[in-house]
Amino acid sequence: MCVTCGCSSDDVRISGGAHAGEHEHVLPDGTVVRHAHHEHAHAHSHDHAHSGDHDHDHDHDHDHSHGHGHGHGHGHGEEPADRGRGIVELEAEILAKNDLTAAQNRGWLGVRGIVCVNLMSAPGAGKTTLLARLIREAGVPVSVIEGDQETENDARRIREAGAPAIQINTGKGCHLEANMIATGLRELAPKPGSLVVVENVGNLVCPALFDLGETARVVILSVTEGEDKPLKYPHMFRVADLVLLSKVDLLPHLAFDKAACIANVRKVAPRAQILELSATTGAGMTALVAWLTSLRTRLEADRTA
Repeated sequence: MCVTCGCSSDDVRISGGAHAGEHEHVLPDGTVVRHAHHEHAHAHSHDHAHSGDHDHDHDHDHDHSHGHGHGHGHGHGEEPADRGRGIVELEAEILAKNDLTAAQNRGWLGVRGIVCVNLMSAPGAGKTTLLARLIREAGVPVSVIEGDQETENDARRIREAGAPAIQINTGKGCHLEANMIATGLRELAPKPGSLVVVENVGNLVCPALFDLGETARVVILSVTEGEDKPLKYPHMFRVADLVLLSKVDLLPHLAFDKAACIANVRKVAPRAQILELSATTGAGMTALVAWLTSLRTRLEADRTA
């Protein structure tokens, strides 16, 4: 359940793999997974350094049936302060559980030298188009976890571009959570040293709250969205390691003040790096690939330290 808007993730559906030979099974939390039999095995040992002496197999307890600490009788004897404490406690419980799974994801990825990027933006900013180009130019194997409320359209586009993809449909949910990523990683089984990109649900609010275990967070801001987006949604930009100003090929056709937009990003996210690019023309892709390479270099340095 989202601690911001209260949306439910009870009807999450995860699918991926080739279209032939698909089968379906139900996880312990009730999540329905549909995927194909692959040539690789999924029995990962997950013996990363962050888990002590015990193995981590990503079979997390994905219990989404969070109890709501209030009844629906609306009795007038209940104190508002009590209700407030109950909400705060529920939020803390949800986020603590998510953060534990995120830490396990991060350890599993780190010990394998896999860079994982959490890609976030408003709907229509160009995430999938960018990914389709990145698959061709990244220089390393890329696999993708796609998040949308419905349809497999984006995952289909990623597979057509040549990368394996898992589609997570969140139903009424407005963001991805760490346990969904754990399931996606198990199904994808990304190669050591590769790049995993999580295309989060298009939303500039809730995805910023949930750590997925990613190496870095990237926020896309399209020039078609307006210069004041960072000021309207400051938390999303505040958590970004990189802000991509996308669709810059359209600037000659728009009344968009690029300098003002960059200044607004700097106001709320002074530490974030900013790159300009166009997935259509390829402008800025070299700089993006270099930035991703720097992430891999730092991750490798941490592994060998």
